[in-house]
Amino acid sequence: MGKELSVVVWSKEGCHYCAEVKQYLKDKGFKYETIDVTHHDERRDILQVKYGVRHVPVIEIGQGEVYEAVTKVGIEHLEKVLEKAYEGWILR
Repeated sequence: MGKELSVVVWSKEGCHYCAEVKQYLKDKGFKYETIDVTHHDERRDILQVKYGVRHVPVIEIGQGEVYEAVTKVGIEHLEKVLEKAYEGWILR
């Protein structure tokens, strides 16, 4: 198998959807880094520039320089990107 996926969760305190994403990743055994945007509008500015959104959660998944961001809310969107990662990126 290839290198481990890099997973970054952009989130904020009190966000139910953010907590749901983190719990899902924990349950599936994924390690992830968290970037907390609570009280950090400059971090939301980064999301605006990169993806055209200011909301969280945003989940970045990839390897090396190849990654994809999940900007839609809902575990089903995260699952689609994870499936794609395992089909393509990890199995190279």
